[in-house]
Amino acid sequence: MFRLKLVPDDTKIDFFSRSKLWLGISAVLVVIAFASFLLQGLNYGIDFRGGTTIRTQSTEAVDVGAYRSALQPLELGDTAISEVFDPSFGPDQNVAMIRIEAQGEQEAVSPAVIQSMQQALSEVAPDIQFTSVESVGPKVSGELIQTAVIAVALAIAAVLVYIWLRFEWQFALGAVAALVHDVVLTIGIFSELQIKFDLAIIAALLTIVGYSLNDTVVVFDRVRENLIKYKSRPLKEVLNISINETLSRTLMTSFTTMLALIAMFALGGDVIRGFVFAMMWGIFVGTYSSIFVASALLHRLGVKRDWSTPSGTAGNQYANIDA
Repeated sequence: MFRLKLVPDDTKIDFFSRSKLWLGISAVLVVIAFASFLLQGLNYGIDFRGGTTIRTQSTEAVDVGAYRSALQPLELGDTAISEVFDPSFGPDQNVAMIRIEAQGEQEAVSPAVIQSMQQALSEVAPDIQFTSVESVGPKVSGELIQTAVIAVALAIAAVLVYIWLRFEWQFALGAVAALVHDVVLTIGIFSELQIKFDLAIIAALLTIVGYSLNDTVVVFDRVRENLIKYKSRPLKEVLNISINETLSRTLMTSFTTMLALIAMFALGGDVIRGFVFAMMWGIFVGTYSSIFVASALLHRLGVKRDWSTPSGTAGNQYANIDA
């Protein structure tokens, strides 16, 4: 029977031979990410800058590309267009949502701009109607930024408490350092490349936190098992054994997830491209950090070795799946 293998059986890679180098690279990248954020900031989307949301309806099928081309000559700035799907809609009820960034210091788009938009879109869908027009001001946008920061911070804090209770404080610090590393580098690359940053990216950051934590916990669970199994071996050797034993599972999970994300990035369109890019980058740095950041910090912090009996809940039955 053919089985896909991303790594050979019984790997014996020494992940800590250059641990100082990897930690140094991570530290430099984190500093660059912070510097980029402080110097040029993020390219905030409509969710965080304020703007106007327009709901349209017509009997013609929604063509996002045609809508965008029709509105482009109006030079409205950042414009997001998406089709709205609802099982209750009839066959002739085609609905779209158009979001436009705030125009200058004005909170709402002027009636003249709304009229020019309707005229432009009527060339694509002659019977198009604007069923609702809603505006979000700078104050609400500022509250959204604050709420997003609190959400990410609370997620990381919850992880710290969970790992502390599940393992030991050294494991908790290593896991949280890896999570902060992943979040900071993701925000940094969005700042450096000036990719639009909206609420979908916040959702991606929270997903990255969960994904990275899953990888780290799998490795840490195996570390705890092996600390009991190999009581006389140095911590560095136990960490290497544990990472090698879970390496196939880690790479297979990342590889299969990345395949789905690449398809979504190529075929999903502009609406979800930023979210998918954040997920792809997050999976890459999350896989890296679970090995070269979390485990490296655990090695430097040390961990107690006085467990007398194995824990019945320790370990992961999927850790040795061939990849």
